[in-house]
Amino acid sequence: MMNNQVILSLTLAIFFAGAHAATITFTNSCPYTVWPGSLTSDQQPQLSSTGFELASGASSSLTTPVPWKGRFWGRTGCSTDASGKFSCATAECSSGQVTCNGNGAIPPASLVEINIVANGGQDFYDVSLVDGFNLPVSVAPQGGTGDCQTSSCPANVNAVCPAELQVQGSDGSVIACKSACTQFNQPQYCCTPPNDTPDTCPPTNYSQIFEDQCPQAYSYAYDDVNSTFTCSGGPNYVITFCPSA
Repeated sequence: MMNNQVILSLTLAIFFAGAHAATITFTNSCPYTVWPGSLTSDQQPQLSSTGFELASGASSSLTTPVPWKGRFWGRTGCSTDASGKFSCATAECSSGQVTCNGNGAIPPASLVEINIVANGGQDFYDVSLVDGFNLPVSVAPQGGTGDCQTSSCPANVNAVCPAELQVQGSDGSVIACKSACTQFNQPQYCCTPPNDTPDTCPPTNYSQIFEDQCPQAYSYAYDDVNSTFTCSGGPNYVITFCPSA
């Protein structure tokens, strides 16, 4: 008959043998520095790093528990002022630090959303421009089974952003493009009541601009058909800023 210590040891061994982590690798192919940020959903604990600096040409990795659900984005134009406060020109998370510490990105921000499922189930992932656009980005599963395609927004949407949606930098250049929802806060753009169904919230001229540039990315809330990607079998993921077209 096994004693309690042996039972506990076997239980822990089984638990850790079944434990799994997914690796998220970030690659910066932009000609400028990017500061990735992360946010874990559903009030779950944040990742070991919620923000860091990634030089042009550099790569870095994080691990997530499984299951895990959350989003990643890249901040640009970041600096630290004389008082030590850190801030960014786009996709700012307003923590005052390089780490976002549970804060999300302030729109406009190009987002990568990943829902990692336990036991090798079907993961869901996408690139979303529902909160606007600040830089090109892609997400690609590594390994796994099933469709497992890359979801990419390689185009510079800022180059075709309408004047009323533009965010300009200190030099007058367009550094980000707002969504119509962010800019106008109206139900037909935000898909909020009474326009909170696919039938009552169709694409608009503004969302079509994002769709034309990045057809694989979410251009508005109900843009599911071509924008949701799946992969099973416990893949890892590579997020690339400024992927090649």
